[in-house]
Amino acid sequence: MNTFDTEKITPIEKEEDEEEEISPIEEVRLTVRNTDDPTEPVWTFRMWFLGLISCSLLSFLNQFFAYRTEPLIITLITVQVATLPIGHFMAAILPATKFRIPGFGTKMLSLNPGPFNMKEHVLITIFANAGSAFGSGSPYAVGIVNIIIAFYGRGISFYAAWLLIMTTQVSFFPKC
Repeated sequence: MNTFDTEKITPIEKEEDEEEEISPIEEVRLTVRNTDDPTEPVWTFRMWFLGLISCSLLSFLNQFFAYRTEPLIITLITVQVATLPIGHFMAAILPATKFRIPGFGTKMLSLNPGPFNMKEHVLITIFANAGSAFGSGSPYAVGIVNIIIAFYGRGISFYAAWLLIMTTQVSFFPKC
């Protein structure tokens, strides 16, 4: 048999595959569907808007509060809970008219392609997780920049500080 030939799946094998997809955890079974609806929109204006705002806001607020003696940490769950009603509100008020963006071909786009769905909410949560530094606080190099300014009394340009922070984040510099 050629490797590109498709194998026929018997009804028994199909039932076994479906049983494997059912979660053994009751809470997951009650809240998450086993099937995917490919017609649900994912890359929507709502997802990009709420995702970028939540990422930026969470990053800024956690860094702002990190300078306190007892830092206030805003977690991912807070953003996840807050964005659900905002997403439903945006689905109710945004216009559903379709338009075309020059340079993107003949594809029609809309600010409101339908009801707010779970896929959009998951992607917004992923954006927010990136803004919370994956739950471990601010980047390590922010402390280095603070030490240069406060302890050594020297200035550092924005671009040098940005380059330092980005290179340590991208190179997976461990927190010590």
